Amino acid sequence: MNAFSKFSELIQYGYMQRAIIVGTLVSLCSSLLGVTLVLKKFSMIGDGLSHVGYGAVAIALCFSVAPLKIAIPLVLVSAFFLLKISENSKFSGDSAIAVISSASLAIGVAVNSLSGGTSANINSYMFGTIMSIGKDDLVLSIVMLSIVISLFIFGFRHIFAISFDENYYRAVGGKAELMNVLIAGATAITIVTGLKIMGAMLISGLIVFPALSAMQNIKSYKGVFIVSGTFSVLAFLLGIFISSVFDMPTGASIVIVNVAVFIVSYLVKLIRFGIRNAKAKV
Repeated sequence: MNAFSKFSELIQYGYMQRAIIVGTLVSLCSSLLGVTLVLKKFSMIGDGLSHVGYGAVAIALCFSVAPLKIAIPLVLVSAFFLLKISENSKFSGDSAIAVISSASLAIGVAVNSLSGGTSANINSYMFGTIMSIGKDDLVLSIVMLSIVISLFIFGFRHIFAISFDENYYRAVGGKAELMNVLIAGATAITIVTGLKIMGAMLISGLIVFPALSAMQNIKSYKGVFIVSGTFSVLAFLLGIFISSVFDMPTGASIVIVNVAVFIVSYLVKLIRFGIRNAKAKV
């Protein structure tokens, strides 16, 4: 059986169909948010919030509560907390992310160790697995995409302004606090929804890599969003294909494809730069 035949067979299962839909939506949302977070130099928030999500899931499983009921509010609160620290404190944003990230991960590992029977479930949130995607995840991802897309459609001018010069945006009467809260909230929801596919250890890669890859060769703001979203979705689809056919971890496969896309984009940038310099010397 060749790779395509195997994948065609696997795609007949409901869990695989749900995983593709959820993963595509999460990838698209992550890429849109990633552009904004990278421009605001706050891209590591994804890593910090994913670890908070892992700790919340561990606690939820320990007390036999639906993980998302605990993870979503805790990650949302953590996102707003990090936002306030970065705005109003001498305690830098990256330091705050490091503290919350390591503390949450430690709590999650400790709770998982002290409670029996949760290891198999918690591992799906640590490293990601497409087989754990349920109908509730599908509904949540659709709602999440609607929220994020609506935010970027109706607030595009505001997101553009706050991404490049937040001080100017404030000076002209822009509601910077509200926009930052909306972006942080959308990021938190996206990360929690993507934990099952990507895992807490790798979900931040889905936010950072597509944006960085698009920025290598695309100069227009709208163009970066379009290319970032395209890269992200295609990398997810290729990653899940590789994962399914060669029995590799889902999250790792998707991130590896994203890394490859970034390397190719960077090499294309170097080649274009070399050609431009060569023409200038002629």
